[in-house]
Amino acid sequence: MTLTPERVVAERDWVRDRAETVVSLINAVRDEFSDLFDTDVEPVTEAQYLEAVDDVFADGDLAVNVAGMIAVLRELDVEGDYPGFVVDEIVGRELAGAIAGTQPLRTLGEATFHYADVHHHGGDENAGVDDLEAALAAGFQERLPGWPWVERESPFSVR
Repeated sequence: MTLTPERVVAERDWVRDRAETVVSLINAVRDEFSDLFDTDVEPVTEAQYLEAVDDVFADGDLAVNVAGMIAVLRELDVEGDYPGFVVDEIVGRELAGAIAGTQPLRTLGEATFHYADVHHHGGDENAGVDDLEAALAAGFQERLPGWPWVERESPFSVR
């Protein structure tokens, strides 16, 4: 695989083209987490998602790494699928964390990936694509606003 600026643009465009699927998955995860954690988490819109995608890909160092993981997952298929389970889980988790950002959002994105992956099953595409969609949903749902605890001043801030 060769990653060029043109390939990064192509991967960004693929992620943008998946907006309907990814936003739907983000909102499904947020609905379930709202119930699980007894909180109100706001849904996201396609416009918010697309803006966040553009923000990730505007950071060239982040963009090339995210694009590389996306390309791997788009191409990943293992005969019988189950033996490839570990590979797509590792790459998916790393992608979700990279998109989510710094700690603690990175770890939350990684954890959310596994939850989203269990609840999301893709169509007839390569085995890695449903993991890719779960990773995008997990990473971007952490990056996007709507969680009350990240929109308030932390009680642990020392000034």
